Amino acid sequence: MARKEPLLSALKGERGPPAPVRASSSSTRPRTGTGLTGPTAGPCRGSPGQPRRPTLASRKFSRVPAQRSGGSRGGEGRAGVSEPPAGPCRAVPWVPPPLSPAGHPRVPPLSLLPVGGVLRLREGSGPCTDTSPHLVSLCQLLESILRKGLRQPAWGFRRRDYWHWLEQLPTGTSGRPTPLSISIRRAGGCERTRTAQGRGRYFLRLALQGKVLAVAVRQLAQTPRLLEFYDPGSSILGSEDLREPFLSLLLVLTEIDFSLDLQNCSFLDESWLLPVCCTYETVPCRALGMVLRYVDGRVFVTKVLPESQAEVDEVVLAGDILDEINGCSLRYACPGQAGAVLQSLKGQPLSFRLLRWRWHNGAVFEPLLPYLKALKEKEPQFQLQHSPRHRGEGEPRQLQGGRLLYNLRYLGQTSVGTFGGKEVLEGAIPAVLERDLAAREVLFDVKEAEVLVQEKASSKLLCRHPYPSISCVGRCTWSPRIFAFCVVSSPESPDGSTFDCLVFASSSEQECEEIIGRIGKGRVCGFSYLQSHRGIPGILFWSSTCRI
Repeated sequence: MARKEPLLSALKGERGPPAPVRASSSSTRPRTGTGLTGPTAGPCRGSPGQPRRPTLASRKFSRVPAQRSGGSRGGEGRAGVSEPPAGPCRAVPWVPPPLSPAGHPRVPPLSLLPVGGVLRLREGSGPCTDTSPHLVSLCQLLESILRKGLRQPAWGFRRRDYWHWLEQLPTGTSGRPTPLSISIRRAGGCERTRTAQGRGRYFLRLALQGKVLAVAVRQLAQTPRLLEFYDPGSSILGSEDLREPFLSLLLVLTEIDFSLDLQNCSFLDESWLLPVCCTYETVPCRALGMVLRYVDGRVFVTKVLPESQAEVDEVVLAGDILDEINGCSLRYACPGQAGAVLQSLKGQPLSFRLLRWRWHNGAVFEPLLPYLKALKEKEPQFQLQHSPRHRGEGEPRQLQGGRLLYNLRYLGQTSVGTFGGKEVLEGAIPAVLERDLAAREVLFDVKEAEVLVQEKASSKLLCRHPYPSISCVGRCTWSPRIFAFCVVSSPESPDGSTFDCLVFASSSEQECEEIIGRIGKGRVCGFSYLQSHRGIPGILFWSSTCRI
């Protein structure tokens, strides 16, 4: 049996000691009449302890007819077949032929194992994320090992991939779901991947984070029916001598913590590169102001309309992809599907998952280039939007959970009695300003169901007002940067509800209009429930965005 090289030497690229050789007693001159010159490529014939391995040269010699030369018969062997030259033996390492005597392709070297990638990941501090520079190369190496030596069916059009044996792995005898079976089921049921390549790649990401890849390979080794997927002579998983070192590396991978965005999988059918993702949350409204275009099953935003809710929120850019709406995937969407989903969610807060056209390095996400080319052909006027359209002056706005936080000054509040209609704003705003209180820097957050006000310096929550408690909102014409809204202060009072008026100052007139518009559209497209000054519940009226 052939001698095996040590694993450490093989991983370092070192060669083992040369095979023992025996010097030939014949002359160093090549025999004449063979038509061949030079030393043989294989080991010395007849070396003790070294089995004779057929080589390409020996097979070639067996096909060369005997040649006779005048007066010399030294090159003629038995049965009229020429022999290879019998010069001095040289300690040349044996190079495995493309085909073994049994007809199998040669076994891949151990240097294919991703030792360097694993070591580089271990050197990093903290968990490995999608932005790690070595993650993609490691996944590509793992995928190449899982594909190496896969036997393809002789008949049929479906090409076999490693996912086809992964989905057939036994789930266990206890009947309880295991981490491995949960990962396989999740990869197989993913709506954003449809090909075997995409589902296999999604499983690899799940397995790295769940530390179950070594378990999958071990179950493959214990299932002969699935092990037949691999050619033992040309694969790593099909060779017992190479599968064990590979399992050792997978166990080292379990010591590395992975923190991957497993929802970011819409491009795994095409590429290991993944786009930048973000979440955009907005209040219910009649129209978001986004123009959509469908290109090969993807929903592109081609334009953000001026003065729309999408432009006010300053999150969506032309060229971005709508990947999901409130948990409903839009991958492989047909024309009109996004509109149908929005129509079914009418009156509810919306949460979009966006895929950015711009990658981490600032350039266009490379797998997106064919889509953008097709989009440009359909809409020649289309242009990628690099930044939101800034409206007005003031400090840069902050983001929290995909929502805008406005930098405002809180001027104070005053009680307006038992009537909270828009008419009280005309007297309440001057009353607060006349008190000349010290303004406080605050962050104003217009959420899906409520308004939050927190102190800017310490992030301390100052007040929280659900939309049902807001009776009206508006601004004054003589100071367009100042606005106010009335809230219920004592809804359980026996004399009826009383209201307070809160006054704020924004940095620009445009920003003031944005805030008033967003509060006015809050809660079921702008309707609010409140109690009247007589305490009679159930009154619905349109939140005022008046100018006084």
